[in-house]
Amino acid sequence: MRRLPLLLMGCLLMVALMGCGGHGRLDKAVRGILVSGDTTRVAYDSLCTLITENPGKYGDMLTPEGRVDHKKLAAFIEEIGSQLRPPMHWDTRPYGGVEDLSLTVYFERSGSMVPYDQRGGGGQLKKAVNDLINHFPAGSKVEINIVNDGIYPYQHTVDEFLKDRDIYQSTAGVGNASYTDFQLIFNKILEAQRPGNVSVLVSDLIYSPQDTHGVSLDKIFNEENSLATRVFARYKGKSVVVQQFMGDYSGKYYPYNGVPFEYNGKRPFYLVIIADGDVMDQLAQDKRYSGVLDAAGLRNSYRFNQATAELPCRVLPEWKDNAGRFRVKHGDGIVLAKCDGDRQTGKLCFSLAADLSGLMKNDDILTNADNYEVKSIDGYTLTVQPIVPGMLTANNKEYLEGMTHVLTLVGDLKSPRDEIHISLRNELPGWVRQSSSNNDTSAGGSFSTTTLGLEQLLGGMFDAMKGGSSYFDVIVQLQR
Repeated sequence: MRRLPLLLMGCLLMVALMGCGGHGRLDKAVRGILVSGDTTRVAYDSLCTLITENPGKYGDMLTPEGRVDHKKLAAFIEEIGSQLRPPMHWDTRPYGGVEDLSLTVYFERSGSMVPYDQRGGGGQLKKAVNDLINHFPAGSKVEINIVNDGIYPYQHTVDEFLKDRDIYQSTAGVGNASYTDFQLIFNKILEAQRPGNVSVLVSDLIYSPQDTHGVSLDKIFNEENSLATRVFARYKGKSVVVQQFMGDYSGKYYPYNGVPFEYNGKRPFYLVIIADGDVMDQLAQDKRYSGVLDAAGLRNSYRFNQATAELPCRVLPEWKDNAGRFRVKHGDGIVLAKCDGDRQTGKLCFSLAADLSGLMKNDDILTNADNYEVKSIDGYTLTVQPIVPGMLTANNKEYLEGMTHVLTLVGDLKSPRDEIHISLRNELPGWVRQSSSNNDTSAGGSFSTTTLGLEQLLGGMFDAMKGGSSYFDVIVQLQR
């Protein structure tokens, strides 16, 4: 009589192991790969093929364009791995895309850009663009356009562009270099984007529209701010990364409201990278494109996100900074049970390993606790440190592998139950304000490190794509 219930329980267990929500075959395939240890690109590609060949069954794993959503697949693999005993982790970020991305470069040719590429200078601007092109695999499609009052196809080959030592001389006469129509340029870039395309505007980001005689600078700033907001708000699902570089500048500078003057020294220039959100994630995760977002000579960068992200993280049960005692409860969410404060101080200290790479923020932003908001009953405080190879040991490797930072929280354990909310504020970074000026009539002061109206232009983009008030919100429940 007892055999039937046992048989029924065995069947139920098999169903559970096969997964729920119609993911049986995918669940089984992932488990097989993890258990066998065959965590190769070939194995990953086989999962992608299984998903794309069964869109009716695995539609939640696909993007609206019908491509594999690598972020969701990675989360699914992580969930399956956490259910195994012992838990297993597979870092699939290097395989974040099976198709080569295409690149479209929009190279600004205006009066204020020509001095960046003089024969006597260091050529930092041209190198940044050449490096960008070279970081795309040889099979990728690369197109180059010249922009100012409009967008004009580059009339030579990509190889000729790479070898050209005087790019502004060879493109002389293309368009009207006396002004740059950012509204037209950004609209055309966004309209022309295809699935899998990365578009990059190379510019000094100085807003210089036509017919500005007698127009106040405040009016111009307000115009460029609202223009950026209006343009980018129209295109949902886009992600933008603005990169700042420094380059040698030798030639005449044309201030907004003043007399042109000769300047020889350093000046900032920018690469504005525009892509669909999933493509930008691929740029961050796929090692084939690792040099795009982590370019040589990069001074500052910022990713404009549109939504709060899900943050991959794990509790470190044993860590050098831990104090007091707790037990990690397995299940939904992060729950620490049977918490007890340190015998001497009464404090509870625990750490989370988190993957912050998808946020595409500089480490000076990610490791500064002032950029985070921590809410709790007992007043927990936060410190953040990057994970370096020397931290990995046999005991913690399974928790640290695939993660980028350790978030450590400490507080006085007083309440019988507490709920800690940790979030990274969604704010325009300080370097944007520090790199922006309201006056460019002379080469004095901060002229060598600032761009006229940068805060207004990027502030408009920020307003269009801000989304939530934070980039992520992690909740940790404490139970005594």
